Amino acid sequence: MLFKSAPRFWEKSSFAKEPIRSLIDRLISAILLPLAWVYGLLVWLKQILTDTGITQTLGMHRAAPVPLIIVGNIRVGGTGKTPLVIALANALFEEGFRPGIISRGYQPNGQSILEAPQEVTQSSNPNTVGDEPVLMAQRIHQQIPIWVFPKRALCINALLKAHPEVNVIISDDGLQHAGLVRWPAREGGRDLELVVEDERGNGNGRLLPAGPLRESPHRERDATISIGTHPLIVNSLATEKSFQLTPEIDSVYPLHRPNESQSIPELLTKLAGLKLAAIAAIGNPNKFFEALSGLGMHLEHTLSLPDHATIKNTDIANIEAECIFITEKDAVKCATIEDQRIWVVPMHLPLPNELIHWVQEVIQRPDPYQR
Repeated sequence: MLFKSAPRFWEKSSFAKEPIRSLIDRLISAILLPLAWVYGLLVWLKQILTDTGITQTLGMHRAAPVPLIIVGNIRVGGTGKTPLVIALANALFEEGFRPGIISRGYQPNGQSILEAPQEVTQSSNPNTVGDEPVLMAQRIHQQIPIWVFPKRALCINALLKAHPEVNVIISDDGLQHAGLVRWPAREGGRDLELVVEDERGNGNGRLLPAGPLRESPHRERDATISIGTHPLIVNSLATEKSFQLTPEIDSVYPLHRPNESQSIPELLTKLAGLKLAAIAAIGNPNKFFEALSGLGMHLEHTLSLPDHATIKNTDIANIEAECIFITEKDAVKCATIEDQRIWVVPMHLPLPNELIHWVQEVIQRPDPYQR
């Protein structure tokens, strides 16, 4: 990628409020438009190959003999896919299904260090399999298997071979992965494509690198899942379903001591008058900082790191605060850090019954390949 973090010009800017800044942003984006057109052409050609079935001729056959739920996004960066995958997996398990989860795993500099599909456990090394898969392993039911590998069809095969009881696959990302051949629900199939978005929406609406989009915002999907308290962003396309989900934070706990959790009001009373800080190495750090502020925490210092970056001892030591908050995703990479000031902020995503029932209805449809 050209950028380690999302540049400002990717987002919508108000010319009325910041005319000079807005003009600069639009100019930078316009300069990059030719590259965006080339990227868009490649995306279009790839979609043509998929739609015409040529990919199957080339050996990319049906990805899974069980229903496939793809949780992805149109824009790059974190939008809340992983919390949704966790919530869906746990909800389906409680309803009697046996879900399995796949993810691409950790890819420093875009290159995977895995040579074959690998199962993830709570104690797996996040520098090998990825921080998000380890977080999922810690947050889901122990009987839900998680496997990682960039080639997702191979990952599915390995998972099902090791766990033949799995009857639905949830893919963490993979919306643009051509190897995940699916028959979406909107076309009468039993697979689901869920597009996750946050308050940033589609930004300036342009493709990479002129904007934040991997593909057209008018891309078909079975449902749009909007995460946050912002007004639901309604696309002009014929989206069959739209759901708005609001993350919740109930308690926090000291790093390495999850059994000593405290409610937010209890902790705020204890920390009254102390300096508070927060660090986040996620796709949208500001969302985390704003969530803490919304809970009544006055943060005197915040540190944003690139997504998937590891928080180092030096990052912590340079912060002058009595309490430092981090995300659960970052906590899985802090095994070697011992600092009594660090508190982990877990977040969960309640799912509406309407969403759960709809997903169940789709994945229980007859196998369209057997008709």
